[in-house]
Amino acid sequence: MTSAVALLVLTAPAAFVAVAVAGAVQPGSRPVMVERLGTVASWFGVVVAAAAGAITVTDGLVESPTLGWDGLGVSVRLDALSMVMLAMITLLAVVIFRFSCTYLDGDGRHGVFLGRLAATIAAVEVLVLSGNLALLVAAWVATSFALHELLVFYRDRRRAVIAAHKKFIAARVGDAFLVASAVLLYQRFGTGNLQQIFDGVQSAAKAGWTLDAVTVAALCLALAAILKSAQFPTHGWLVEVMETPTPVSALLHAGVLNAGPFLALRMAFVINDAHAASTLLIIGGGFTALFASVALLPQPTVKGALGYSSAAHMGFMLMICGIGVFPAALLHLVAHSFYKAHAFLSSGSVIDDARADKVALPRRLGSALRVGASLAVALSIYLALAVVWAADVTGDPIVLAIGAVIVLGTTQIVAPALDSTGGVGGTVRAGLLALGVTTSFFTLESAAHDLLANTVPEGGSRSAFQLALMAIVLVAFATVVLFQILEPARPKSRRRRALALHMRNGLYANALYDRVVGALRVPVSKLERA
Repeated sequence: MTSAVALLVLTAPAAFVAVAVAGAVQPGSRPVMVERLGTVASWFGVVVAAAAGAITVTDGLVESPTLGWDGLGVSVRLDALSMVMLAMITLLAVVIFRFSCTYLDGDGRHGVFLGRLAATIAAVEVLVLSGNLALLVAAWVATSFALHELLVFYRDRRRAVIAAHKKFIAARVGDAFLVASAVLLYQRFGTGNLQQIFDGVQSAAKAGWTLDAVTVAALCLALAAILKSAQFPTHGWLVEVMETPTPVSALLHAGVLNAGPFLALRMAFVINDAHAASTLLIIGGGFTALFASVALLPQPTVKGALGYSSAAHMGFMLMICGIGVFPAALLHLVAHSFYKAHAFLSSGSVIDDARADKVALPRRLGSALRVGASLAVALSIYLALAVVWAADVTGDPIVLAIGAVIVLGTTQIVAPALDSTGGVGGTVRAGLLALGVTTSFFTLESAAHDLLANTVPEGGSRSAFQLALMAIVLVAFATVVLFQILEPARPKSRRRRALALHMRNGLYANALYDRVVGALRVPVSKLERA
């Protein structure tokens, strides 16, 4: 009975489909019906997510019957991962849709915009609820096409059209990899049911069967996730897509872009033991995280910096999935989504931020001794809390790597206060903030680990090559953090200005991508010629 009821969860995305239809009926500047239906659909989604979450808490994994043929079709999967994702999406939908009702008020195509927004939300909700390969692939593709219509909402804006064109090409290649993976998995296991595939992968690994087809499928999944999440060198469209309305940027960065890490989490049982796929995620995600985190610093616009920030965060999540720490990846995904939605929806407050910048700040000293002391403070906080949580943070290289990243992050909180002419009060507040961040990490990561028990694999052994890659990434992260800490105290120079210029342009990788996909040949609209 419960499995049949699971199909009712699809009423949440169905409500947004109705809003999309209403947007076609009332496309103009006063779409009162669309706004009301969208508001109802948004809150209805929250209620459905809460009810489905309650079912999952009491019954564990719940799968609906498959409506289809020969193991392929429509099937809903309710587990901890899908419920966390659905709850996050429905909450974001409430905020973004409400914001959109006033943001484009008076626009001649306001109803069209709200309808397209609703269609995109519906596709994302179906994606996270999918329990069958067929529905997963269909929702993945539908999400991309729905988002494309939002990206080119103003077709007279050439930069928006170019960015959408570049994204469209990367997305279609990613779709091809996902379809290839689905075909391989279906042929190997004879079903599209995700749970049966996961069980088959684990049984095959234990029995020592050949996993060649599964390895290729895992590689295709990793490539699909990388292309969906705007990883280097296809990241350029994400930075250039800012010509679209702000609600689209919020939905893209807080929701749709997360499809890559979500795919890695959902198909973790397939990817985890395929060392080639996990290595690809470590290399691709790790490099993008490093590259984008440096490129965002000299960006002249708020949204440009946020674009590089999102690419960096996506890369870090994919790298964490490659390492095998899936609960931390989910925790990062949720935190990043809410943070980035707020950042884009409040990007119009840049004037207030500029005024705040006029406040005199303590002068940075650039003292290596003080920076070293900041690192010691961050490390002490981490180790002390590890003792409180009775956590072994040194026995496992993977746990050690995650801990090193946390320490590097909290060092960036302490160093600006300790390495300055400010008083003791500022340093104490920075230390307390670092303590709060580290405490939150231990608490939430532990909760995420318990929540995802049996939903994702526990990790697994990593090869010597992968451990060496992790060490290289950590050294690179440490170098970047040290650069970011010391940079404000260093005198300006011609060489540094030249480096900043090159990094502002992303080392021109995006220009090469433009040539490869023919973005420079996208025709100029008639309106722009006029």
